[in-house]
Amino acid sequence: MAERERDEVTGTETTGHEWDGIKELDTPLPRWWLWTFYATIIWGIGYTLAYPAWPLITTNTKGFLGTTNRMELHAEMKKVKAQRAEKLAQLEKASLQDIMKNDDLRAFATRMGAAAFKVNCVQCHQAEGRGAYGYPNLQDDDWIWGGTLEAIHYTITHGVRFNPETNEETRQSEMPAFGRDQMLNAEQIEQVAEYVLKLSGQEHDAKKAEAGQKVYMEDAGCNGCHGDKGEGNQDLGAPRLNDQIWLFSGTREGIMEQVNNPKHGVMPAWKYKLDKATIKALTIYVYSLGGGVGS
Repeated sequence: MAERERDEVTGTETTGHEWDGIKELDTPLPRWWLWTFYATIIWGIGYTLAYPAWPLITTNTKGFLGTTNRMELHAEMKKVKAQRAEKLAQLEKASLQDIMKNDDLRAFATRMGAAAFKVNCVQCHQAEGRGAYGYPNLQDDDWIWGGTLEAIHYTITHGVRFNPETNEETRQSEMPAFGRDQMLNAEQIEQVAEYVLKLSGQEHDAKKAEAGQKVYMEDAGCNGCHGDKGEGNQDLGAPRLNDQIWLFSGTREGIMEQVNNPKHGVMPAWKYKLDKATIKALTIYVYSLGGGVGS
């Protein structure tokens, strides 16, 4: 076998490859690298023997350790479920008032409700129930359907305007489209909007607001739902108008748009997806956000 050419500078044999006059040296790999490489091969063989690795016709090798991280996770989750089972049973059987009176059970329900809220509710009500345009803030004291434990529980259970044909217990209310259905003309809509601005303590045209009071009280009958002073009616799902908390928009243009062609939100009836214990936990959590009122 012919001896390979050696590099004149380093004395290292070349591989015989050459590119544009540049010759490749056949430099041996460092010893530490080779031993590391051999160690990984040995470790890999040992790993495939210790843990499930090789596929067979209908199953796979189990490994002499007989365990995996997945199996350990399943075992751990089984223990967690067993520990929670007693609390969940108590939660399902106890009334909302009894849960609130039991410090340990209330704390468990609040933690569980917070977790369920992050999975099911933040998409609309945002983190910690801060709300957004068209989605109620759950931290304040303005409740469309009531902020008692019972009211919150009912709303979560049956939803709002959720398949009313099949879900008869859902919260149901609808504001007339006074402009779209020609119940009020453009001038009356502008006037009643000025009166609502007055009720909510905002800048308004006093003359138009005076005419708007008549529209509010007589022509449109807004007081039948929202109250004579805009205090709202939680039994009817009619929001307060005498503060500056708005579900959609409290500007002049926003109020006129709502009177003309109102928006109506929909909330799912969670009884179709969540169990009773989870709904109670959500109730306790929402109540704990700060806007809940006494039962």
